Amino acid sequence: MSANPENEPSNGSMPSALNEAQKPPIEPLRLPTVEEMRGQDIWNNCFVRSVVSGVMGGGLGLCMGLFMGALDRPLMQEEMTGRQQFVYTAKQMGQRSWSSCKTFAVMGLIFSAAECVIEKARAKHDATNTVVAGCVTGGTISAKGGPKAACAGCAGFAAFSVLIEKFLDRHD
Repeated sequence: MSANPENEPSNGSMPSALNEAQKPPIEPLRLPTVEEMRGQDIWNNCFVRSVVSGVMGGGLGLCMGLFMGALDRPLMQEEMTGRQQFVYTAKQMGQRSWSSCKTFAVMGLIFSAAECVIEKARAKHDATNTVVAGCVTGGTISAKGGPKAACAGCAGFAAFSVLIEKFLDRHD
C-alpha cells in the first residue's frame, strides 16, 4: 500500500475526479424550428422529391450531352470547312444534349418516385428500396424493347443501383 490512500482507487474503480473529467459535457437538445419542419415535410413529399430529381437529372443530362456532342467528329471532316465543322458540332451538341436531358430527367423522376413510394410503403430506409427502385426504373425505361429487354434493364439498373449504394455507402 502507498502512503497516500486518497490517490488509490477504491474497489478497483477510478477516483471520482478522473471520472468527472472523462465524461463528455452534456449539451442541450436543439429542437428544429418551424421553418425546418416545414422544409422537411415538403421534401418528404414523393411528388416534390421526384420532380426535383427529374430536374436535376435533366440538368446532368444536358451537360453530358453537350460534352459528348462536342466530342462527335463528322465522317467527312477533311472535306468540310471550319464553318461547316462548327455548325455540325453545334447541331450535334444540341441534339445530344436534348436527348440526354430527356433521358436523365425521366430516369431521375422514375427512380426517385419509385424509391420514395417503396420507402413509405415499407417504412424502412435501406438498400432494398434502392434495388427495387433500380429494377423498376430499368424495366420501365427499356420496356419498349419487349419483355426480355425489360428484364435485362431491370437486372442491369438494379445491379448499378447496388454498386452506387456501396460506393456512396448511404445505408448501414
